[in-house]
Amino acid sequence: MPPVPQPLSEPQPQPRFQPPPQGGVVDRGQAEEFVRQFHHEQPHAGDVERRVREVLAEIERTGTYEHSPAELAFGARVAWRNAARCIGRLYWRSLVVRDLRHVTSPDEVAAQCFEHLRLAGNGGRIRPVVSVFAPDRPGRPGPRIVNDQLVRYAGHRTPDGRRVGDPRGATLTERARALGWKREDEPFQVLPLMVRERPGARPEWYELPDDAVTEVPLRHPDHGWFAELGLRWYAVPAISDMVLEIGGVPYPAAPFNGWYMGTEIGARDLADADRYDLLPVVADRLGLDRSSERTLWRDRALVELNVAVLHSFQEAGVTMADHHTESERFLRHIAQERRHGRATPADWSWIVPPVSGSATPVFHRYYDPVDPSLRPAFLPGGPS
Repeated sequence: MPPVPQPLSEPQPQPRFQPPPQGGVVDRGQAEEFVRQFHHEQPHAGDVERRVREVLAEIERTGTYEHSPAELAFGARVAWRNAARCIGRLYWRSLVVRDLRHVTSPDEVAAQCFEHLRLAGNGGRIRPVVSVFAPDRPGRPGPRIVNDQLVRYAGHRTPDGRRVGDPRGATLTERARALGWKREDEPFQVLPLMVRERPGARPEWYELPDDAVTEVPLRHPDHGWFAELGLRWYAVPAISDMVLEIGGVPYPAAPFNGWYMGTEIGARDLADADRYDLLPVVADRLGLDRSSERTLWRDRALVELNVAVLHSFQEAGVTMADHHTESERFLRHIAQERRHGRATPADWSWIVPPVSGSATPVFHRYYDPVDPSLRPAFLPGGPS
């Protein structure tokens, strides 16, 4: 067995989006590198030298260039392939790419985001989807989605100081209320979608239609009382605050999703002390001794919470992976990439699951280092 890497005390820094210099003019070198990569991996795409000349001439005239539909689809899929913090990259080729570069107005962006959720939800058989809206062009910035996910639960503070809902959504909740959104303080209340037509513009907000949001009530296969907790979670984890950068062209609104791994909900969203903090509640209902950490009450409650999440999604017919299966799939992805002569950069501290990490094969190995210059990429954007 190879030596076991130690967990990092801090996650590796994720490269952030850097706006193009010179007033938004696309870097010619990045553009040419992408075109050559596209033609290398798509050998039937045509004459690469002619396409390079076209792209460089367009940048000279306009400061940017337009990707062909095939280039856009390839770039978005490779951005997922390059995502060092994602364990689910085996299916990067299956990503459904929606070319919505003509869409700029907040009303249209919101409507297409709702359609994204319907398509991705797919009656429970979750499909990986990315919706690519208008890019930033010199002097013409594209739209921005304020929310970090298309679906996110609100986080409230009651007058007596109690927390209700998801603390992760507290800032978005305050922003939505400042825009005029008014709802009751509920623990699983879906926030509105907020969209800016351009940076600095006042966001417009939109309630998510019921048919766009699939939620799964959480039950436990062995403990009937679990249903009494009234827990639920949404089916489609669609990230919406990252910039898709392809060949130097930034797409600031490009929401994308895969499907959930159970531990994301059961070990983080519902269990973290700064989120729903449900481990003490579950432990008490299980009758566990919380007088000492040595009773491992947290570990036992955590496992049962994850059992409930996996069971509930399966019973609801909604796609979800468990962390053991997803770990095996990730090693298959690495092997496939190696056969193509490509590295697989991975952030160990994100790839190893937050439950039973050492019981999964992804724990017991090193990975190719994260390359901040690797493109295409989904990059954390600036303030929305």
